[in-house]
Amino acid sequence: MKKNSTKNRIVSQEVRRELSRLILEEVKDPRIAQLTTVTDVYVAPDLKTAKVYVSVYGDEAVKKETFAGLRNAAPFLRSMLAKNLNMRHTPQLFFTADDSLEYGMRMDALIASVSAQNSDSDAEEDPEAEDDKTV
Repeated sequence: MKKNSTKNRIVSQEVRRELSRLILEEVKDPRIAQLTTVTDVYVAPDLKTAKVYVSVYGDEAVKKETFAGLRNAAPFLRSMLAKNLNMRHTPQLFFTADDSLEYGMRMDALIASVSAQNSDSDAEEDPEAEDDKTV
């Protein structure tokens, strides 16, 4: 099976959907933060491993605790995936931090600050331009 085959993409989407639901509804570990999101899942072509990208809202201590809780809950999550998805091979789960949302928010803030600085400098230059027109 090719790495980007249709079957592989469908399995990855189903695993992501089910893991999101399980983490939200079934896992009772208090270390896992409430604002934990499964952003993407890449299942290997042989369906034996899955790399789960997780985004956690909070500081580094909250993220560290959440990933410790997820690693601890991985066998439970794997057994629930096997039960709910009816797959021949249920992948072993490896959790990875996804910082793309934080990176996007940081870039958005930088763009907003640059555009605010540009609008301030344009506002300072505009009165002088109007004075030149009246002369």
